[in-house]
Amino acid sequence: MFVSRGVIFASCASCVLAVALAVSTPAMAQSVAPASNSSARPAGALAPAAASGAQATTAKGPTNAESTDSAGNAVASDSDFDARQKALDQRTEENNYRYGVAEHDCYAKFFVNSCLNKARDSMRTVQADIRKEQLALDGEQRTQRARVRDEQAAIKRAQDEASAPQRAADDARNAQAYEDKQKQHQIDQAQRAAEAPQRSANAQAYQDKLRQHALDQAQRGISPSQAAANQQAYDQKQGDFQRKLDEARAQGAQKAQERVEKQQSFQKKQADAAQHKADVEARQKQAAEKAEQKRQDALKQQQIEEQQKQQQQQQ
Repeated sequence: MFVSRGVIFASCASCVLAVALAVSTPAMAQSVAPASNSSARPAGALAPAAASGAQATTAKGPTNAESTDSAGNAVASDSDFDARQKALDQRTEENNYRYGVAEHDCYAKFFVNSCLNKARDSMRTVQADIRKEQLALDGEQRTQRARVRDEQAAIKRAQDEASAPQRAADDARNAQAYEDKQKQHQIDQAQRAAEAPQRSANAQAYQDKLRQHALDQAQRGISPSQAAANQQAYDQKQGDFQRKLDEARAQGAQKAQERVEKQQSFQKKQADAAQHKADVEARQKQAAEKAEQKRQDALKQQQIEEQQKQQQQQQ
């Protein structure tokens, strides 16, 4: 009976051990250094807590000096909050790591459940302390953000109050400019109304000129159809001239494009020739270096053979 129970415990322990190793592989892969750091952490971890308590007391009642701090203090506070948050996150990771190690070690003991409960209670105690410090840190951050927001709002109100006279002057100037534009518009309308008879007389005079021109052409023997034909011929000549002008401009643009393309082709050929020359010189240089290396190797080999011959002769 005891043997079967031991087998069952062993099998269960092996299963749980495999699961624990699979879950805690990233943490275990960091070597034993985190555990050693965790042993030295509590003394250093109290510093963020003490700092949080000190800042909590100062955050409750901001003085006049704090209300007049510049943006540099806000940046410093943000960096301090980030450092404390990083410390809390690191303590959480170390607490989880220690709990994983303790849970792994419990499965090698006889009273597994008691060991697991103790490890869980220890983990929860540290977790509760971290939670308290996290809540305090969150409260300080909210207080800091509220203070910064209030300071910005006060600065904005002060700016608005300082710029109120200028805005009033601008509004008055804009209103006066609008009234001046309205008055000028009324004057323009009155002037156009006064000039309406003159414009009507000018239009009537233009129509009279057109009729007189038609009468003059009729007297010269030019009929309206002939006048229309003359106008059409004139328009056609103007159109032909404009078409020829456009064609000449298009041809000039095409020739200019061809010259640019020829210049680019010539430059490309020159660049290709220079690159080819550089490649040939590089290959010749490599060939010369290889030949020199071979000659040096041959000389070294010849010297080695002569030394070997001399040694054989001396022997």
